[in-house]
Amino acid sequence: MKTPQVKNKKRIRWMLTVFDLLCYAVACVAILVFYRSSVDTITGSVALIYAGLGFASLMAARMSLGIYRFIWRYAGPKEYIRLILSNFLAGLVFLLLREALPARLMTIRAVSLFCLDLLGAIMMRLAYQYLYQMRSRRNVFERTALKLLKLVTGVSFQEESMLKMDQRIKVAIIGAGSIGAMLADELQRNPKAVYYPVCFVDVSQEKVGRSIAGIEVVDGTRLHEKELAAMGVQEVIIALPNITAERKQELYDVYTRMGYKIKVYDYPAVESQDGGRRHLREFDIEELLFRRTADLITPEAAEWYSGKRVLITGGGGSIGSELARQVARMRPERLVILDIYENGAYDIEQELRLKYGDQLNMRVEIANICNREEMEKILSRHTPHIVLHAAAHKHVPLMERNCCEAVRNNVFGTLTLVEACEKYGVVNPTNVMGATKRVCEMIVQSRGGEKTSFSATRFGNVLGSNGSVIPLFRRQIAMGGPVTITDKRIIRYFMTIPEASQLVLMSGVIARGGDLYALDMGKPVKILDLAENMIRLSGLEPYQDIDIVETGLRPGEKLYEELLIKTEELDKTDNDMIFVERDKPLTAQEMGEKLDILRQALATCSNRAVREALHRVVPTYHTPEEVNEKALDAEEMREVSDQTVQM
Repeated sequence: MKTPQVKNKKRIRWMLTVFDLLCYAVACVAILVFYRSSVDTITGSVALIYAGLGFASLMAARMSLGIYRFIWRYAGPKEYIRLILSNFLAGLVFLLLREALPARLMTIRAVSLFCLDLLGAIMMRLAYQYLYQMRSRRNVFERTALKLLKLVTGVSFQEESMLKMDQRIKVAIIGAGSIGAMLADELQRNPKAVYYPVCFVDVSQEKVGRSIAGIEVVDGTRLHEKELAAMGVQEVIIALPNITAERKQELYDVYTRMGYKIKVYDYPAVESQDGGRRHLREFDIEELLFRRTADLITPEAAEWYSGKRVLITGGGGSIGSELARQVARMRPERLVILDIYENGAYDIEQELRLKYGDQLNMRVEIANICNREEMEKILSRHTPHIVLHAAAHKHVPLMERNCCEAVRNNVFGTLTLVEACEKYGVVNPTNVMGATKRVCEMIVQSRGGEKTSFSATRFGNVLGSNGSVIPLFRRQIAMGGPVTITDKRIIRYFMTIPEASQLVLMSGVIARGGDLYALDMGKPVKILDLAENMIRLSGLEPYQDIDIVETGLRPGEKLYEELLIKTEELDKTDNDMIFVERDKPLTAQEMGEKLDILRQALATCSNRAVREALHRVVPTYHTPEEVNEKALDAEEMREVSDQTVQM
């Protein structure tokens, strides 16, 4: 039994065919009856023959091109081009069949017939589209036309509630290109859209002074706040997909000074579950850095991971889960996610299962990396080619109060994993350091084995990772403030989670054994500037709507981070963003002696003893007080003070 939906679909198709027949009939009367010519005088019977031949040609062409399968209320250029093509093909067939008839019809008359019919068909469909899009407007003419359409055809458009103009947010669209036009069209078509475009802003003089979809394009080079205010602009939307970091900062500065909230309409910077669908979004936190996100993964690197068994420790954490996403799209033979915390591991497992289904061979292991027996069992069971080590305690204040656990987990957990990898022949383990990163680096650098190649990666703060400053600021702003920072002088280097993960993956590809890699982090960022800009992005004003309060440096906290990239101490790799440290690695005996010092300190269960042991093991380990005492003379602090940070 046919459903009502199926019956309605067939009825609409037949109605459209009937309307096309009426258009064609009008064209036939105009061209074959009323149009008089002394050159090809045709009788009524001949006119009927040609009219029937033309209609048969037309219907055959339109049926073959699927014209009646389209939903014309949503039609675009492709559908109309196909409609034009159907009339063109029908005209060719008509002219060929004309040769078989005794009474010839002039070519100009035949062409006129199909052109006039095409004009009527297009006008009818455009009128239908227009009425559908205007179904929620309050214009008397349009509502009368809708009632007439319903009376003639029986088609009724369900009216959708539309926000009144004073309820919609008036926006200026920055960029009068194809993306901006697409956004404006979407906002105008959607009766439930919260935003309403009142102008485009563009620097191209070819576009300035003209209009797109009835919206004026104003000059972005001579734009004044009063001009936008006169148009009632409340927010601005950046619709420039290929914008540079410098231009983005310039736009941010201009419009935040004017007091406007900024949104972005473009593809996401990283791969997303929606397949990269274009959408309207908030100005991302990462964009506050105004640096172009580094794309480190090359096709050769992706091929290197393809078809291999990869194990990720700490796979449920911020870095580990992103490593899992990156590896999953490289088609590994097997992906093993290992973590001591089941919730994070479960979340990334479900995400990847949903995205890849049975195409991804994935396993999840819940275990502690400090458990040597368990690590050996897992490595024996999965025999991975590659291990990406991202399991570590990383929160500085917590580890300052729990030195024993920091050394036990980070240093000896790494050592346990390194030794297990050597025992079971892992090809290329790569290490991500936590609170005790330098000792882990020393362990990795001392392991330049022939069978198993080790490498370590070093990078700064990761935006959006668990425990980072961004989520804290976001929560504080949502609660109405104040935003707390430990010291207004603090500076930090930042990178995104995808950048950090890609650096780890690339270091595995280029590693030669015992290498220490670092990523060019760009310029340091003042945390105070970051806090102020997050408040502005929320549509509020720092120190007026949301206060910023200093709470004092926490245990183990420094005012600045030393430069990760010092060219006199590093060598370049083939990738301009990645450098390799020139540190001379310790011998196995030297490393063993340092680890014995830490073991003896751990046996005392004393944080003080462990901290003293770390000072003996790591010559470059200084207390925060020692570092902060010389902060004003540091190159990193001078770099921030020399540049005007306007974000």
